[in-house]
Amino acid sequence: MAGSRATKTVVNLFWRFLERCGAQAVSLVVSLVLARILGPEASGTLQMVVIFTTIMQVFVDSGLGNALIQKKNADDLDFSSVFYFNVVVCILMYLIMFFAAPWIAAFYKMPELTAIVRVQSLMLVISGVRNVQQAYVSRNLMFRRFFFATLGGSLGAAVVGITMACLGFGVWSLVGQYLFNLAASTLFLWITVKWRPKRMFSFERLKSLLSYGWKFLVSKLIDTLYLEMRQLIIGKFYTKSDLAFYNEGKKLPHLIVTDINSSIDSVLLPTMSNVQDDKACICAMTRRSIKISTYIMMPMMVGLAVCAEPLVTLLLTEKWLPCVPYLRIFCITYALHPVHTANLNAIKALGRSDLFLILEIIKKGVGVILLALTMFQGVMVMAYSLLVSTLLSSFINAFPNKKLLGYSYFQQIRDMLPQIGLSLLMGVFVYPIVFLQLHPALTLLLQVPLGVLVYVIGSKLFRVESFTYILTTIKRMFEKKAKQGVSK
Repeated sequence: MAGSRATKTVVNLFWRFLERCGAQAVSLVVSLVLARILGPEASGTLQMVVIFTTIMQVFVDSGLGNALIQKKNADDLDFSSVFYFNVVVCILMYLIMFFAAPWIAAFYKMPELTAIVRVQSLMLVISGVRNVQQAYVSRNLMFRRFFFATLGGSLGAAVVGITMACLGFGVWSLVGQYLFNLAASTLFLWITVKWRPKRMFSFERLKSLLSYGWKFLVSKLIDTLYLEMRQLIIGKFYTKSDLAFYNEGKKLPHLIVTDINSSIDSVLLPTMSNVQDDKACICAMTRRSIKISTYIMMPMMVGLAVCAEPLVTLLLTEKWLPCVPYLRIFCITYALHPVHTANLNAIKALGRSDLFLILEIIKKGVGVILLALTMFQGVMVMAYSLLVSTLLSSFINAFPNKKLLGYSYFQQIRDMLPQIGLSLLMGVFVYPIVFLQLHPALTLLLQVPLGVLVYVIGSKLFRVESFTYILTTIKRMFEKKAKQGVSK
Protein backbone atom coordinates (compact mmCIF):
# COMPACT_ATOMS: atom_id res chain seq x y z
CA MET A 1 0.00 0.00 0.00
CA ALA A 2 2.77 2.44 0.99
CA GLY A 3 4.75 1.59 -2.17
CA SER A 4 1.69 2.10 -4.34
CA ARG A 5 1.02 5.47 -2.71
CA ALA A 6 4.62 6.57 -3.19
CA THR A 7 4.59 5.54 -6.87
CA LYS A 8 1.31 7.35 -7.49
CA THR A 9 2.65 10.46 -5.78
CA VAL A 10 5.85 10.43 -7.88
CA VAL A 11 3.90 9.90 -11.13
CA ASN A 12 1.54 12.78 -10.36
CA LEU A 13 4.48 14.92 -9.31
CA PHE A 14 6.10 14.10 -12.65
CA TRP A 15 3.01 15.21 -14.62
CA ARG A 16 2.55 18.34 -12.54
CA PHE A 17 6.22 19.23 -12.89
CA LEU A 18 6.10 18.56 -16.63
CA GLU A 19 3.04 20.79 -16.95
CA ARG A 20 4.65 23.63 -15.03
CA CYS A 21 7.95 23.31 -16.92
CA GLY A 22 6.23 23.25 -20.31
CA ALA A 23 3.98 26.20 -19.57
CA GLN A 24 6.65 28.27 -17.86
CA ALA A 25 9.21 27.53 -20.57
CA VAL A 26 6.81 28.91 -23.18
CA SER A 27 5.91 31.87 -20.95
CA LEU A 28 9.58 32.58 -20.28
CA VAL A 29 10.48 32.61 -23.96
CA VAL A 30 7.53 34.90 -24.73
CA SER A 31 8.30 37.26 -21.84
CA LEU A 32 11.94 37.51 -22.96
CA VAL A 33 10.90 38.25 -26.55
CA LEU A 34 8.39 40.86 -25.37
CA ALA A 35 10.95 42.40 -23.00
CA ARG A 36 13.39 42.82 -25.90
CA ILE A 37 10.69 44.37 -28.11
CA LEU A 38 8.90 46.56 -25.55
CA GLY A 39 11.68 47.51 -23.09
CA PRO A 40 11.54 48.27 -19.33
CA GLU A 41 8.91 51.04 -19.57
CA ALA A 42 6.05 48.85 -20.84
CA SER A 43 6.91 46.09 -18.38
CA GLY A 44 6.93 48.56 -15.49
CA THR A 45 3.60 50.04 -16.59
CA LEU A 46 1.78 46.69 -16.57
CA GLN A 47 3.36 45.71 -13.27
CA MET A 48 1.72 48.73 -11.64
CA VAL A 49 -1.65 47.19 -12.56
CA VAL A 50 -0.70 43.59 -11.75
CA ILE A 51 0.02 44.64 -8.16
CA PHE A 52 -3.70 45.30 -7.62
CA THR A 53 -5.09 42.39 -9.65
CA THR A 54 -2.79 40.00 -7.79
CA ILE A 55 -4.20 41.19 -4.47
CA MET A 56 -7.79 40.77 -5.70
CA GLN A 57 -6.92 37.32 -7.07
CA VAL A 58 -6.53 36.11 -3.49
CA PHE A 59 -10.30 36.42 -3.01
CA VAL A 60 -10.97 34.22 -6.05
CA ASP A 61 -10.12 31.10 -4.06
CA SER A 62 -11.30 32.37 -0.66
CA GLY A 63 -9.33 29.48 0.87
CA LEU A 64 -12.02 27.10 -0.37
CA GLY A 65 -9.75 25.25 -2.81
CA ASN A 66 -7.60 24.03 0.08
CA ALA A 67 -10.75 23.21 2.05
CA LEU A 68 -12.11 21.01 -0.78
CA ILE A 69 -8.79 19.18 -1.09
CA GLN A 70 -8.39 18.67 2.66
CA LYS A 71 -11.98 17.54 3.37
CA LYS A 72 -12.09 13.74 3.52
CA ASN A 73 -15.55 13.20 2.00
CA ALA A 74 -16.05 16.20 -0.30
CA ASP A 75 -18.83 15.50 -2.82
CA ASP A 76 -20.69 17.23 -5.68
CA LEU A 77 -22.70 19.34 -3.25
CA ASP A 78 -19.48 20.74 -1.76
CA PHE A 79 -17.91 21.41 -5.16
CA SER A 80 -21.06 22.95 -6.65
CA SER A 81 -21.64 25.20 -3.65
CA VAL A 82 -18.08 26.49 -3.82
CA PHE A 83 -18.31 26.97 -7.60
CA TYR A 84 -21.39 29.24 -7.46
CA PHE A 85 -20.01 31.13 -4.49
CA ASN A 86 -16.70 31.72 -6.28
CA VAL A 87 -18.36 32.99 -9.46
CA VAL A 88 -20.39 35.56 -7.50
CA VAL A 89 -17.34 36.68 -5.51
CA CYS A 90 -15.26 37.05 -8.68
CA ILE A 91 -17.88 39.17 -10.41
CA LEU A 92 -17.99 41.43 -7.35
CA MET A 93 -14.19 41.65 -7.35
CA TYR A 94 -14.23 42.67 -11.02
CA LEU A 95 -16.82 45.39 -10.39
CA ILE A 96 -14.68 46.76 -7.56
CA MET A 97 -11.65 46.91 -9.87
CA PHE A 98 -13.72 48.45 -12.68
CA PHE A 99 -14.90 51.36 -10.55
CA ALA A 100 -11.58 51.69 -8.69
CA ALA A 101 -9.59 51.96 -11.96
CA PRO A 102 -9.61 55.82 -12.12
CA TRP A 103 -8.36 55.97 -8.51
CA ILE A 104 -5.51 53.58 -9.27
CA ALA A 105 -4.57 55.69 -12.29
CA ALA A 106 -4.67 58.84 -10.14
CA PHE A 107 -2.47 57.16 -7.48
CA TYR A 108 0.29 56.70 -10.06
CA LYS A 109 -0.62 59.93 -11.91
CA MET A 110 -1.01 57.91 -15.14
CA PRO A 111 -4.52 58.36 -16.68
CA GLU A 112 -3.81 55.65 -19.30
CA LEU A 113 -3.90 53.00 -16.58
CA THR A 114 -7.71 53.22 -16.22
CA ALA A 115 -8.44 51.17 -19.36
CA ILE A 116 -5.60 48.73 -18.65
CA VAL A 117 -6.93 48.04 -15.14
CA ARG A 118 -10.46 47.39 -16.42
CA VAL A 119 -9.36 44.96 -19.12
CA GLN A 120 -6.65 43.18 -17.09
CA SER A 121 -9.12 42.63 -14.25
CA LEU A 122 -11.21 40.32 -16.45
CA MET A 123 -8.77 37.67 -15.26
CA LEU A 124 -10.71 37.62 -11.97
CA VAL A 125 -13.90 36.41 -13.63
CA ILE A 126 -12.07 33.79 -15.70
CA SER A 127 -10.23 32.53 -12.61
CA GLY A 128 -13.53 32.14 -10.78
CA VAL A 129 -14.76 29.73 -13.44
CA ARG A 130 -11.45 27.83 -13.40
CA ASN A 131 -10.79 27.58 -9.67
CA VAL A 132 -13.04 24.68 -8.64
CA GLN A 133 -11.94 22.62 -11.65
CA GLN A 134 -8.37 23.00 -10.43
CA ALA A 135 -9.35 21.86 -6.93
CA TYR A 136 -11.15 18.84 -8.44
CA VAL A 137 -8.07 17.88 -10.46
CA SER A 138 -5.78 18.29 -7.41
CA ARG A 139 -8.03 16.32 -5.08
CA ASN A 140 -8.32 13.42 -7.53
CA LEU A 141 -4.63 13.58 -8.57
CA MET A 142 -5.48 14.03 -12.27
CA PHE A 143 -2.45 16.17 -13.09
CA ARG A 144 -2.03 14.89 -16.63
CA ARG A 145 -5.12 17.01 -17.47
CA PHE A 146 -3.31 20.11 -16.24
CA PHE A 147 -0.47 19.42 -18.66
CA PHE A 148 -2.57 19.67 -21.82
CA ALA A 149 -4.75 22.55 -20.59
CA THR A 150 -1.87 24.78 -19.47
CA LEU A 151 0.45 24.03 -22.37
CA GLY A 152 -2.30 24.69 -24.92
CA GLY A 153 -3.10 28.05 -23.35
CA SER A 154 0.57 29.04 -23.15
CA LEU A 155 1.27 28.27 -26.81
CA GLY A 156 -1.77 30.21 -27.98
CA ALA A 157 -0.87 33.15 -25.73
CA ALA A 158 2.66 33.17 -27.16
CA VAL A 159 1.31 33.75 -30.66
CA VAL A 160 -1.11 36.45 -29.47
CA GLY A 161 1.44 38.35 -27.37
CA ILE A 162 4.28 38.39 -29.90
CA THR A 163 1.95 39.25 -32.80
CA MET A 164 0.46 42.19 -30.89
CA ALA A 165 3.93 43.42 -29.89
CA CYS A 166 5.16 43.30 -33.51
CA LEU A 167 2.06 45.23 -34.61
CA GLY A 168 2.89 48.01 -32.15
CA PHE A 169 0.30 47.45 -29.40
CA GLY A 170 2.88 48.13 -26.67
CA VAL A 171 1.75 47.31 -23.12
CA TRP A 172 -1.53 45.89 -24.49
CA SER A 173 0.53 43.01 -25.90
CA LEU A 174 1.27 41.90 -22.34
CA VAL A 175 -2.38 42.28 -21.33
CA GLY A 176 -3.60 40.30 -24.35
CA GLN A 177 -1.06 37.52 -23.80
CA TYR A 178 -2.03 37.06 -20.16
CA LEU A 179 -5.80 37.07 -20.68
CA PHE A 180 -5.64 34.71 -23.66
CA ASN A 181 -3.45 32.30 -21.71
CA LEU A 182 -5.86 32.18 -18.78
CA ALA A 183 -8.99 31.93 -20.94
CA ALA A 184 -7.60 29.23 -23.24
CA SER A 185 -6.21 27.07 -20.41
CA THR A 186 -9.56 27.38 -18.59
CA LEU A 187 -11.42 26.25 -21.71
CA PHE A 188 -9.06 23.27 -22.21
CA LEU A 189 -9.50 22.30 -18.56
CA TRP A 190 -13.28 22.33 -18.87
CA ILE A 191 -13.07 20.20 -21.98
CA THR A 192 -10.72 17.58 -20.52
CA VAL A 193 -12.16 17.39 -16.98
CA LYS A 194 -15.68 16.00 -16.99
CA TRP A 195 -16.84 17.45 -13.67
CA ARG A 196 -19.61 20.05 -14.01
CA PRO A 197 -21.42 22.06 -11.31
CA LYS A 198 -24.78 20.54 -10.41
CA ARG A 199 -28.00 22.42 -9.73
CA MET A 200 -27.49 22.25 -6.00
CA PHE A 201 -26.24 24.58 -3.29
CA SER A 202 -25.83 24.29 0.47
CA PHE A 203 -25.13 27.18 2.81
CA GLU A 204 -24.33 24.68 5.54
CA ARG A 205 -21.65 22.96 3.44
CA LEU A 206 -20.25 26.33 2.37
CA LYS A 207 -20.18 27.53 5.96
CA SER A 208 -18.31 24.38 7.01
CA LEU A 209 -15.72 24.81 4.25
CA LEU A 210 -15.32 28.52 4.98
CA SER A 211 -14.68 27.76 8.66
CA TYR A 212 -11.56 25.90 7.50
CA GLY A 213 -10.71 28.00 4.46
CA TRP A 214 -11.04 31.55 5.79
CA LYS A 215 -7.81 31.23 7.75
CA PHE A 216 -5.96 30.31 4.54
CA LEU A 217 -7.66 33.25 2.81
CA VAL A 218 -6.44 35.67 5.46
CA SER A 219 -2.99 34.04 5.44
CA LYS A 220 -2.74 34.31 1.66
CA LEU A 221 -4.02 37.89 1.72
CA ILE A 222 -1.41 38.89 4.30
CA ASP A 223 1.31 37.18 2.25
CA THR A 224 0.20 38.80 -1.02
CA LEU A 225 -0.20 42.27 0.48
CA TYR A 226 3.25 41.95 1.99
CA LEU A 227 4.91 40.85 -1.26
CA GLU A 228 3.07 43.38 -3.43
CA MET A 229 3.72 46.19 -0.94
CA ARG A 230 7.34 46.39 -2.06
CA GLN A 231 6.35 46.76 -5.68
CA LEU A 232 3.67 49.30 -4.78
CA ILE A 233 6.27 51.39 -2.95
CA ILE A 234 8.77 51.07 -5.81
CA GLY A 235 6.11 52.06 -8.38
CA LYS A 236 5.03 55.06 -6.29
CA PHE A 237 8.33 56.46 -5.02
CA TYR A 238 10.82 55.24 -7.62
CA THR A 239 10.75 55.02 -11.44
CA LYS A 240 8.97 52.62 -13.80
CA SER A 241 12.40 51.38 -14.87
CA ASP A 242 13.33 50.62 -11.24
CA LEU A 243 10.14 48.57 -10.92
CA ALA A 244 10.84 46.83 -14.24
CA PHE A 245 14.42 45.89 -13.26
CA TYR A 246 13.27 44.66 -9.83
CA ASN A 247 10.56 42.49 -11.38
CA GLU A 248 12.71 41.23 -14.23
CA GLY A 249 15.34 40.18 -11.68
CA LYS A 250 12.63 38.27 -9.83
CA LYS A 251 11.02 36.74 -12.91
CA LEU A 252 13.43 33.95 -13.87
CA PRO A 253 14.11 32.53 -10.38
CA HIS A 254 10.40 32.93 -9.62
CA LEU A 255 9.43 30.95 -12.73
CA ILE A 256 11.85 28.14 -11.92
CA VAL A 257 10.77 27.94 -8.30
CA THR A 258 7.08 28.13 -9.25
CA ASP A 259 7.51 25.08 -11.50
CA ILE A 260 8.97 22.98 -8.71
CA ASN A 261 7.12 24.53 -5.80
CA SER A 262 3.63 24.38 -7.33
CA SER A 263 4.31 20.79 -8.44
CA ILE A 264 5.24 19.78 -4.91
CA ASP A 265 2.44 21.83 -3.36
CA SER A 266 -0.38 20.55 -5.58
CA VAL A 267 0.64 16.88 -5.20
CA LEU A 268 1.89 16.88 -1.60
CA LEU A 269 -1.16 18.47 0.07
CA PRO A 270 -3.80 16.03 -1.27
CA THR A 271 -1.44 13.08 -0.69
CA MET A 272 -0.75 14.14 2.91
CA SER A 273 -4.44 14.86 3.49
CA ASN A 274 -5.27 11.28 2.53
CA VAL A 275 -3.08 10.04 5.41
CA GLN A 276 -3.64 12.91 7.81
CA ASP A 277 -4.15 10.52 10.76
CA ASP A 278 -0.69 8.97 10.27
CA LYS A 279 1.82 11.53 11.56
CA ALA A 280 4.79 9.26 10.92
CA CYS A 281 3.83 9.02 7.26
CA ILE A 282 3.39 12.81 6.98
CA CYS A 283 6.79 13.32 8.63
CA ALA A 284 8.41 10.93 6.14
CA MET A 285 6.76 12.74 3.21
CA THR A 286 7.86 16.14 4.55
CA ARG A 287 11.44 14.97 4.99
CA ARG A 288 11.57 13.39 1.54
CA SER A 289 10.08 16.51 -0.03
CA ILE A 290 12.68 18.76 1.61
CA LYS A 291 15.57 16.53 0.52
CA ILE A 292 14.42 16.16 -3.09
CA SER A 293 13.34 19.78 -3.56
CA THR A 294 16.62 21.18 -2.24
CA TYR A 295 18.58 18.68 -4.33
CA ILE A 296 16.86 20.05 -7.44
CA MET A 297 16.45 23.67 -6.40
CA MET A 298 19.81 24.58 -4.89
CA PRO A 299 22.01 23.89 -7.94
CA MET A 300 19.51 25.66 -10.21
CA MET A 301 19.49 28.80 -8.06
CA VAL A 302 23.26 28.82 -7.50
CA GLY A 303 23.84 28.16 -11.20
CA LEU A 304 21.45 30.92 -12.22
CA ALA A 305 23.15 33.37 -9.85
CA VAL A 306 26.67 32.71 -11.16
CA CYS A 307 25.52 32.77 -14.80
CA ALA A 308 23.32 35.86 -14.36
CA GLU A 309 25.34 38.46 -16.29
CA PRO A 310 25.99 36.55 -19.54
CA LEU A 311 22.44 35.15 -19.40
CA VAL A 312 20.78 38.58 -19.12
CA THR A 313 23.07 40.05 -21.78
CA LEU A 314 22.26 37.24 -24.20
CA LEU A 315 18.51 37.03 -23.60
CA LEU A 316 17.52 40.61 -22.82
CA THR A 317 20.44 42.72 -24.16
CA GLU A 318 22.66 45.03 -22.12
CA LYS A 319 19.84 47.53 -21.45
CA TRP A 320 18.51 45.05 -18.86
CA LEU A 321 21.83 44.49 -17.01
CA PRO A 322 20.70 46.59 -14.00
CA CYS A 323 18.39 43.67 -13.12
CA VAL A 324 21.36 41.29 -12.49
CA PRO A 325 21.92 42.20 -8.79
CA TYR A 326 18.21 41.71 -8.12
CA LEU A 327 18.28 38.37 -9.93
CA ARG A 328 21.08 37.14 -7.67
CA ILE A 329 19.29 38.27 -4.51
CA PHE A 330 16.10 36.51 -5.61
CA CYS A 331 17.99 33.32 -6.39
CA ILE A 332 18.95 33.08 -2.73
CA THR A 333 15.50 34.22 -1.61
CA TYR A 334 13.64 31.59 -3.64
CA ALA A 335 16.05 28.71 -3.05
CA LEU A 336 14.34 27.77 0.22
CA HIS A 337 10.73 28.16 -0.96
CA PRO A 338 10.10 24.42 -1.44
CA VAL A 339 11.20 23.95 2.17
CA HIS A 340 8.53 26.45 3.24
CA THR A 341 6.01 24.52 1.15
CA ALA A 342 6.83 21.13 2.65
CA ASN A 343 6.54 22.40 6.23
CA LEU A 344 3.34 24.36 5.62
CA ASN A 345 1.68 21.49 3.74
CA ALA A 346 2.28 19.24 6.72
CA ILE A 347 0.53 21.80 8.93
CA LYS A 348 -2.37 22.16 6.47
CA ALA A 349 -2.77 18.39 6.04
CA LEU A 350 -3.10 18.04 9.81
CA GLY A 351 -6.00 20.52 9.67
CA ARG A 352 -4.15 23.22 11.64
CA SER A 353 -5.31 26.23 9.64
CA ASP A 354 -5.28 28.24 12.91
CA LEU A 355 -1.55 27.61 13.32
CA PHE A 356 -0.99 28.39 9.64
CA LEU A 357 -2.58 31.84 10.14
CA ILE A 358 -0.57 32.55 13.31
CA LEU A 359 2.68 31.73 11.48
CA GLU A 360 1.71 34.03 8.62
CA ILE A 361 1.03 36.93 10.99
CA ILE A 362 4.37 36.45 12.76
CA LYS A 363 6.37 36.20 9.50
CA LYS A 364 4.76 39.20 7.88
CA GLY A 365 5.04 41.24 11.06
CA VAL A 366 8.81 40.72 10.95
CA GLY A 367 8.84 41.46 7.20
CA VAL A 368 6.87 44.70 7.52
CA ILE A 369 9.26 45.98 10.19
CA LEU A 370 12.22 45.27 7.87
CA LEU A 371 10.40 46.92 4.94
CA ALA A 372 9.58 50.04 6.98
CA LEU A 373 13.25 50.35 7.95
CA THR A 374 14.47 50.08 4.35
CA MET A 375 11.74 51.53 2.05
CA PHE A 376 13.47 54.88 1.62
CA GLN A 377 17.00 53.47 1.52
CA GLY A 378 16.80 52.39 -2.13
CA VAL A 379 15.32 49.52 -4.14
CA MET A 380 18.40 47.32 -3.63
CA VAL A 381 18.22 47.65 0.16
CA MET A 382 14.51 46.73 0.00
CA ALA A 383 15.42 43.60 -1.94
CA TYR A 384 17.98 42.61 0.71
CA SER A 385 15.36 43.10 3.42
CA LEU A 386 13.15 40.56 1.63
CA LEU A 387 16.07 38.11 1.64
CA VAL A 388 16.56 38.50 5.39
CA SER A 389 12.82 38.13 5.98
CA THR A 390 12.71 34.92 3.91
CA LEU A 391 15.58 33.34 5.84
CA LEU A 392 13.86 34.12 9.14
CA SER A 393 10.58 32.74 7.76
CA SER A 394 12.19 29.39 6.99
CA PHE A 395 12.84 28.95 10.71
CA ILE A 396 9.36 30.18 11.70
CA ASN A 397 7.61 27.79 9.28
CA ALA A 398 9.63 24.81 10.46
CA PHE A 399 9.38 25.48 14.19
CA PRO A 400 5.89 23.94 14.86
CA ASN A 401 6.81 20.67 13.14
CA LYS A 402 9.27 19.84 15.89
CA LYS A 403 6.25 19.30 18.14
CA LEU A 404 3.71 18.17 15.52
CA LEU A 405 5.94 15.68 13.68
CA GLY A 406 9.14 15.40 15.70
CA TYR A 407 11.07 16.97 12.79
CA SER A 408 13.01 20.02 14.00
CA TYR A 409 14.53 22.87 11.99
CA PHE A 410 18.05 21.67 12.81
CA GLN A 411 17.20 18.21 11.49
CA GLN A 412 15.94 19.87 8.32
CA ILE A 413 19.16 21.85 7.94
CA ARG A 414 21.13 18.63 8.38
CA ASP A 415 19.07 17.03 5.60
CA MET A 416 19.73 20.02 3.32
CA LEU A 417 23.47 20.46 3.98
CA PRO A 418 24.74 17.93 1.38
CA GLN A 419 22.73 19.64 -1.38
CA ILE A 420 23.71 23.15 -0.27
CA GLY A 421 27.40 22.29 0.03
CA LEU A 422 27.52 20.53 -3.33
CA SER A 423 25.71 23.43 -5.03
CA LEU A 424 28.17 25.98 -3.63
CA LEU A 425 31.07 23.78 -4.77
CA MET A 426 29.56 23.75 -8.25
CA GLY A 427 29.30 27.56 -8.17
CA VAL A 428 32.99 27.86 -7.25
CA PHE A 429 33.94 25.82 -10.34
CA VAL A 430 31.57 27.61 -12.71
CA TYR A 431 31.83 31.32 -11.85
CA PRO A 432 35.51 31.98 -12.83
CA ILE A 433 34.65 31.35 -16.51
CA VAL A 434 33.13 34.87 -16.56
CA PHE A 435 36.63 36.37 -16.18
CA LEU A 436 37.64 34.95 -19.57
CA GLN A 437 35.57 37.78 -21.15
CA LEU A 438 34.09 35.52 -23.83
CA HIS A 439 30.91 36.09 -25.81
CA PRO A 440 27.87 35.57 -23.50
CA ALA A 441 26.67 32.56 -25.51
CA LEU A 442 30.08 30.87 -25.35
CA THR A 443 30.37 31.66 -21.65
CA LEU A 444 27.04 29.92 -20.99
CA LEU A 445 27.99 26.98 -23.20
CA LEU A 446 30.98 26.41 -20.93
CA GLN A 447 29.30 27.21 -17.60
CA VAL A 448 26.11 25.15 -17.88
CA PRO A 449 27.61 21.75 -18.90
CA LEU A 450 30.46 22.19 -16.40
CA GLY A 451 27.98 22.94 -13.63
CA VAL A 452 25.85 19.88 -14.44
CA LEU A 453 28.97 17.68 -14.66
CA VAL A 454 30.39 18.88 -11.33
CA TYR A 455 27.02 18.42 -9.58
CA VAL A 456 26.34 14.93 -10.93
CA ILE A 457 29.90 13.67 -10.33
CA GLY A 458 29.88 15.24 -6.87
CA SER A 459 26.54 13.56 -6.08
CA LYS A 460 28.02 10.20 -7.00
CA LEU A 461 31.37 10.70 -5.25
CA PHE A 462 29.83 11.97 -2.01
CA ARG A 463 26.97 9.44 -2.23
CA VAL A 464 24.22 12.04 -1.87
CA GLU A 465 21.12 10.10 -0.80
CA SER A 466 18.66 12.19 -2.86
CA PHE A 467 20.63 11.45 -6.03
CA THR A 468 20.37 7.70 -5.41
CA TYR A 469 16.67 7.97 -4.55
CA ILE A 470 15.84 9.86 -7.76
CA LEU A 471 17.73 7.38 -9.95
CA THR A 472 16.06 4.42 -8.22
CA THR A 473 12.59 5.97 -8.59
CA ILE A 474 13.09 6.71 -12.29
CA LYS A 475 14.38 3.17 -12.85
CA ARG A 476 11.30 1.70 -11.16
CA MET A 477 8.99 3.87 -13.26
CA PHE A 478 10.60 2.64 -16.48
CA GLU A 479 10.52 -0.98 -15.28
CA LYS A 480 6.83 -0.64 -14.49
CA LYS A 481 6.15 0.83 -17.92
CA ALA A 482 8.10 -2.01 -19.54
CA LYS A 483 6.11 -4.64 -17.63
CA GLN A 484 2.84 -2.97 -18.61
CA GLY A 485 3.98 -3.00 -22.25
CA VAL A 486 4.81 -6.70 -22.10
CA SER A 487 1.50 -7.60 -20.44
CA LYS A 488 -0.40 -5.86 -23.25
